[in-house]
Amino acid sequence: MAITDAQNPLLGEISCGSLLQQLQQIWDEVGESDDVRDTMLLQLEQECLDVYKRKVDQAAKSRAHLLQALADAKSEHSGLVLALGEKSYDIPDQSTGTIMEQLKAIAPVLDQLWKQKAERIKEFYDVQSQIQKICGEIAGSKLSEQAVTLTVDESDLSLKKLDEFHSQLQELQKEKSDRLHKVLDFVSTVHDLCAVLGMDFFSTITEVHPSLNDSVGVQSKSISNDTLSMLAKTVLALKEDKKRRLEKLQELAVQLSDLWNLMDTSIEERSLFDHVTCNVLASVDEVTIPGALALDLIEQAEVEVYRLDQLKASRMKEIAFKKQGELEEIYAHAHIEIDPEAAREKIMTMIDCANVEPSELLADMDSQIVRAKEEALSRKDILDKVEKWMAACEEESWLEDYNRDENRYNSSRGAHINLKRAEKARVLVNKIPALVDTLVTKTRMWEDDRGASFAYDGVPLLAMLDEYAMLRHEREEEKRRMRASVLLPAMFFM
Repeated sequence: MAITDAQNPLLGEISCGSLLQQLQQIWDEVGESDDVRDTMLLQLEQECLDVYKRKVDQAAKSRAHLLQALADAKSEHSGLVLALGEKSYDIPDQSTGTIMEQLKAIAPVLDQLWKQKAERIKEFYDVQSQIQKICGEIAGSKLSEQAVTLTVDESDLSLKKLDEFHSQLQELQKEKSDRLHKVLDFVSTVHDLCAVLGMDFFSTITEVHPSLNDSVGVQSKSISNDTLSMLAKTVLALKEDKKRRLEKLQELAVQLSDLWNLMDTSIEERSLFDHVTCNVLASVDEVTIPGALALDLIEQAEVEVYRLDQLKASRMKEIAFKKQGELEEIYAHAHIEIDPEAAREKIMTMIDCANVEPSELLADMDSQIVRAKEEALSRKDILDKVEKWMAACEEESWLEDYNRDENRYNSSRGAHINLKRAEKARVLVNKIPALVDTLVTKTRMWEDDRGASFAYDGVPLLAMLDEYAMLRHEREEEKRRMRASVLLPAMFFM
């Protein structure tokens, strides 16, 4: 009956003390010994301790989970704040509140930070997408291939980093604009060059890149490194072609002019090729008229030159002798000895026997004239000094005759003129040794460079200089002997 009452909660409040009293009553009724009672009490106490311990452990684990959740939330907050670079989202001060209160306080802050992070990621994605798109346009790669690889670094979503991306985007947009201007400038240059050269602009520009033709919008034109490089190469190639064609046209114009002058061509006939000769002195940049350097125009000039060349063959001897005369005049001024009679006989033989084409003979003579001019130019410095040396030698010879004239100081007519000339001659004669040394040095350098002897009217110049030096030395020795022979008797009588 007692047991039933103890288990029925309706009979009153059940506590550890009431239960213990009921247990004591039962033991008294049963007659349990003190040892059994002590053992059972110890056992009850241990079981109670175990229950309390389990509850404490469960509570500690729950608290640890909550503390970890709070720590994770704070860490998440710190990470988001750090990633976003924000300082305005501080956690409300709940250090005196419970753990649950602190968790409840940080939850809305985290929600706001996550929303801001999502928005910031979108901003980063947008600006990085634009950056990548422009980079792709510059690199020339396909945008679809690069868009897949675009990722946003969520560790740094600060406004400072975003501003850096915006600055990078602005620089790339400026570079894109600059590149677009370069592309348009290149395209315009290609158009102008093709017009002058008589070439098809559309096919030329589309070979570089299909987007460069006029049917494609400006913003859709390729601005890649490859396109700019190809455009630069195309412009360079067209400029080189323009330069070559202009040089060819100018060469033909000069040939036409020379042939016209040789054959006294009428002004009316010459005017048919004014479009060729008008650019004979023009620079490459000055030729801008469409079709001015077209291939068919050059071919027309070549045909006319060929026709005149054939006509010129009938006047071959006259032209050849004229060129031979020019060659002889160059050699004469350069004091190079040649055999003009033999040269003219050789020309006659070649023309009469038809051993050479007229154009080849004239070309060979032109080459001879060019080489003769180069030879004369290489000798000019030395020849100028040879003329000074010879003039000084003439003054030296005159001065010797003047010094031997016993009446040179007489007050005859013209004596003062000769006296002034003698003074100048002495100054000039004193410079002869240095002039000769310079001539010897320059002549030897010339001979070393050319591997040939420097001849003056057929005589080796160094031999002439050596002979002069020897004669001058002999004259000096003779003067010393004469002075000695005059001084010796005078010393004897002293």
